[in-house]
Amino acid sequence: MPAREANSVLRLGITGILACAVALAGVVCAVVAEKQVSPGPARLASGSTVSPAPTSTMNANAVPALTGGGPGGWLLGGIGAASRRANAPQMLAASDKRECPAAAVACVDLTRHITWLQSGGKVSFGPVRMEPGKPGGGHETPRGTFHVAWKAGPTYMSTTYHEPMPWATFFAAGGIAFHGGSLTKWSHGCVHLTTPNAHYYNEHLPIGSEVVVF
Repeated sequence: MPAREANSVLRLGITGILACAVALAGVVCAVVAEKQVSPGPARLASGSTVSPAPTSTMNANAVPALTGGGPGGWLLGGIGAASRRANAPQMLAASDKRECPAAAVACVDLTRHITWLQSGGKVSFGPVRMEPGKPGGGHETPRGTFHVAWKAGPTYMSTTYHEPMPWATFFAAGGIAFHGGSLTKWSHGCVHLTTPNAHYYNEHLPIGSEVVVF
């Protein structure tokens, strides 16, 4: 082969090798770039795929599910359910605002089992959960407008039922009062509150304060 033709073949060979190298580098770069953008599912020999494991960032943002319902759980019905219901925020309905006049200092909604204190028609404490007497059971909490008559301390006992009535605030005839008591059992006509709430009512309802029960 003449020298001139040999040189031409050599140059063509070198050019082809360089072109192949460039093409191969492009493929490798594309594969690497694809893996950096998205790991994608791993493909098994059978053709099925397996999703990639979550990254640490995904785990850090995960929200744990609430569990419970039994003792110490989050759902109402476990131990302490009555306490959670008593302390849960309550909202006044339009009927509450309509039924309890601005002149009243304490309001009691027998239907919704809530009570609150107010000043000038604006809520100053509550609404909080309460437990009244059972309707139609002979110990129904009376409805109407009353006034605080007298108050007792933390160790007061009922002279009729011989049961504790801590922080009793009497407002109606027959010994009807706000006082600490069960929020899961009907009262004997009084308005049961948690003991801390009964204490608060006792301290913030002066003698003569108007109480409206509806």
